[in-house]
Amino acid sequence: MEMAGTRNYQSIGEVLVSVKTEFPDITISKIRFLEAEGLIEPERTPSGYRKFYRHDVDRLKSILRLQRDEYLPLKVIKERLLHQDAGADDTGVASDGEAAEDEDVSAIDEIADAPTGLQMSLEEMSTATGIDRDRIKELEAFGIISTHGPEGARYYDGDDFIILSIVKDFFRYGIEARHLTMYKHFADRESSFFDQIVAPTLRQKNPDARRTAAQTLANLSSTSRKFKQALLRTNLRDNLRSA
Repeated sequence: MEMAGTRNYQSIGEVLVSVKTEFPDITISKIRFLEAEGLIEPERTPSGYRKFYRHDVDRLKSILRLQRDEYLPLKVIKERLLHQDAGADDTGVASDGEAAEDEDVSAIDEIADAPTGLQMSLEEMSTATGIDRDRIKELEAFGIISTHGPEGARYYDGDDFIILSIVKDFFRYGIEARHLTMYKHFADRESSFFDQIVAPTLRQKNPDARRTAAQTLANLSSTSRKFKQALLRTNLRDNLRSA
């Protein structure tokens, strides 16, 4: 048998151990899930075992960081990786105009399209995220996530996966599903407010109007996120000063 020290690749179990320090929630199921979604493509041995070379592990870490730090949908992450693999031009460097255009497209895609064509059962979602099935059902009861599809074939999608990946961090601090309803209520009110802003543009019912509306929503979403972060940072700083 070939020993780990005499080869230049790792098995999936060895990869799990090597990245677990930085990503303690990583599981073999999650690595397989990312492979199924086409984000990583480890080589296979004739008997079907995965071979992760250094560039495969680096790519996996990049994906996990984008999910953890930027909460990007898998679709956007995949597009970024494909763009990096292909190179923006012959020199491999994108021009300012191309970079700005790609940024706009990603922002629009993040708002307008589902992050992936992912469809997962309760059991599959629990395995992929590491969140207990009962807790997932509790989040659904509070309207934080929701199943889709016809009766008897209900599933969770990519948006649900992203939400669960985020709220999992809240659970570490003893925050419960019922506490998260304030975010849901605010998101509902904010989306209704933004819908009113773009409604006149959407009434034109043409592709250019839809793209303009999508870009406006993406810009508003980005500005809102920055505004809320600034307000929260100010409040937290005030709290620390008064402590």
